[in-house]
Amino acid sequence: EVQLVESGGGLVQVGGSLRLSCAASGFTGFTFDEHAIGWFRQAPGKEREAVACILNLDGSRYYADFVKGRFTISSDRAENTVYLQMNSLKPEDTAVYYCAAAGLATDWDAADEYDYWGQGTQVTVSS
Repeated sequence: EVQLVESGGGLVQVGGSLRLSCAASGFTGFTFDEHAIGWFRQAPGKEREAVACILNLDGSRYYADFVKGRFTISSDRAENTVYLQMNSLKPEDTAVYYCAAAGLATDWDAADEYDYWGQGTQVTVSS
């Protein structure tokens, strides 16, 4: 059974940084290397939105416009872990952040393309 476990969330002041981790395990069929790993977030009262995605096969990275230049997604394939480095955090970045894995995805930012989800980690940015 595929498991995705997020960690690294917390409370940070405006302009601060956090690094989220997504540890993946249990892949059968498609390996970790063959999956796209995405980060999504959901703030209270708002819909879940895509933040970033990395394609482990070729290292391609995709970002939502609202995080470009501030967030960086990376993957440690030896550790089956994906990271989201978040810098210059803003209050509007406050949300629960989820990582998700997709064996086959044509739209990196479509949540229904992802097969597996973690439980989420809270990020709170205080002003």
